[in-house]
Amino acid sequence: MILKRFYPDYRAASVYDIDFDRLYREGVRGLLFDIDNTLVPHGAPADSRAVGLFARLREIGFHTCLISNNQPPRIIPFAKAVQSDFISNAHKPSRAGYRKAMEKMGTGPENTVFIGDQLFTDVYGARRAGIVSWLVSPIHPKEEIQIVLKRYLERVVLYFYEKERKKG
Repeated sequence: MILKRFYPDYRAASVYDIDFDRLYREGVRGLLFDIDNTLVPHGAPADSRAVGLFARLREIGFHTCLISNNQPPRIIPFAKAVQSDFISNAHKPSRAGYRKAMEKMGTGPENTVFIGDQLFTDVYGARRAGIVSWLVSPIHPKEEIQIVLKRYLERVVLYFYEKERKKG
């Protein structure tokens, strides 16, 4: 089925619900994150929760990289606040940004995980790059109109994803 290319490998209600200790024990060493509506509401600066998460991830031993289609003025202050590498203007779902991020972290598709809130950019791009993906629910429902339209299509894909998961 053509929709499978958009299916996430895993789902979580929030990035803050993922068991990162388990991922590390399973051999994951690099974590790629979308920013808007994944870590913070769209356009918001890094908050104490995001800063704390990234401090904990460093403590565990992870390399992290923010990968975003946004421009440097949005990403640089966020990356500085959470002390993470970043790729701006990534052109997700293009593979190039994901590959560049893994190169920065010194990881490969076999030990890298991507976490984001959108199927057609985040998850699809990770799949194209051969990376395991986690789809999280968007933090804030207020989004740009083009994203709102994509969310309707995402619901269709997730309907079939959930239906298939229940069968298997």
